[in-house]
Formats: sequence, structure tokens, C-alpha cells
Amino acid sequence: MANAPNRSQRDRCWESRDAYFSCLDKSDVIVPGDEGKTCSKENKHYEKECAKSWVDYFNKRRVLEARQKATLAQSAINQPLPASK
Repeated sequence: MANAPNRSQRDRCWESRDAYFSCLDKSDVIVPGDEGKTCSKENKHYEKECAKSWVDYFNKRRVLEARQKATLAQSAINQPLPASK
């Protein structure tokens, strides 16, 4: 069983994740891995600094959050306007 990451390791992981996700955002990519070679440097650093289970979790969470935002935006569009008095 691997040891849990210490504070410094967690900070490096989160920083590399944030840099990778920022690159994806600039490229209008939601699903990690769909960017091709665009963010390969950031992705390599992210996968090096974070445990595989963390990478999987963060990637799934990013997609889920994007879907939730899209669903909320769509439901707001479909809401009827309040009646004026």
C-alpha cells in the first residue's frame, strides 16, 4: 500500500492539475484527453505529480461539473418568465 501524499506533494498535484485544466479551458476542451497534443506538456506534468487514482477522479469530476453546469443553464432557459403585476 502506498503512503498518502504529504502537503507538499498534494500542493504540487493540485498546481499541475490547475495548469492542465487551464490549458484545456483555453482550448475549449471539456474532456481531458480530447485535446490532442495541445496540452501534452501540462498533461505529462499533471500525470507525473498526481497519483493515477487522483487523475482519474479529477478528470471525471471536471466532466461531471461541466455537464451539471450545462444542465442548469438549460433548465434556466426553459423556465417561464415570472408574470408581471
